[in-house]
Amino acid sequence: MSKLTKKEEKELTTKPIALKPTDLDVFCGGDKELSNALWYTMFLDPRKIKTTLRDAEKNAVAFEKDDKLQNARIWYHIAGGLALWKGDEAKVKIFFEKCGELAPESNYRPITAIPKKAVEAAAKYYKEYLK
Repeated sequence: MSKLTKKEEKELTTKPIALKPTDLDVFCGGDKELSNALWYTMFLDPRKIKTTLRDAEKNAVAFEKDDKLQNARIWYHIAGGLALWKGDEAKVKIFFEKCGELAPESNYRPITAIPKKAVEAAAKYYKEYLK
């Protein structure tokens, strides 16, 4: 194996890498805020989630009431992801705001600012991929 020269090493560490846009990036029309928000929150195939939106919400509320906040955040995330799939922008906003309250260091804030755009992009994505 040959060793890299110092110049070659520097080029490797300073050269930007061109990344190919993902299908989600394409569906979001190049809107990085939207694609990042959806990447963090949506399910690739929500049909595989074996609970209903209503049950996910009930579980989240019950865990929050019992002060099991990590479990509550997980169930609010599931409810929010299912709401995205169902196209319910009001619930998307509500559930992901709750996630953000329970985990302030998380990345839930972007989707709560753009729930309508998120629902529209998710619907387009699901229509294409969940045939």
